[in-house]
Amino acid sequence: MRIAELDPDTAPTWTALFDACGCTCFCRWWHFTGTKNEWLARAVDEPGRSRDEQVALISRRAPESHGLVALEGDLAVGWMKLSPRSTLAKLLSQGPYRSLALGRDEETWSIGCLLVHPAHRRQGIARHLISAACPWVAQRGGRAVEAYPRRAEGPIHDEEAWMGTAALFASCGFVQVAGEGPYPVMRRSIGEPVVGLADNQA
Repeated sequence: MRIAELDPDTAPTWTALFDACGCTCFCRWWHFTGTKNEWLARAVDEPGRSRDEQVALISRRAPESHGLVALEGDLAVGWMKLSPRSTLAKLLSQGPYRSLALGRDEETWSIGCLLVHPAHRRQGIARHLISAACPWVAQRGGRAVEAYPRRAEGPIHDEEAWMGTAALFASCGFVQVAGEGPYPVMRRSIGEPVVGLADNQA
């Protein structure tokens, strides 16, 4: 397996991953300005609209389209949205995260979501993607990577873990810096070593 940037070359297999997962958002949720009900209607009635928007952004290499793809041969088996925090307008408008708008947004990159092919889950793919985040961000001048995972006391369904879990990020060297209850903000500064579980445990 190799980790590659989402770009015009990897875009076709990236869209195929979303189709395989039955996921119609195509990573446009963080940039959608309408209401939750309007988003749900769009996801059901206009799935091609989100896909086409994202593909157009990928072709321009727009910052909000950035992310990493896990590939096995030519097949995308995993995806991680990884963009400058300042590009995630919806994130910064939500209650638990509003205070994040203060400070060095241009130096902090955010993991917006994780998606793994249904036939390739429980194989450590999410961990490989997370482990690749800091080196990739460092090459682009970033100084920290943030995540906004789900904290749960017990097992949760795969579709509930689209932002990852707090336990997974903690095992990859992220520490909680803000947030409460099930919505922690976890961060890892560039240059910190990864101390985590074996790859086959996530």
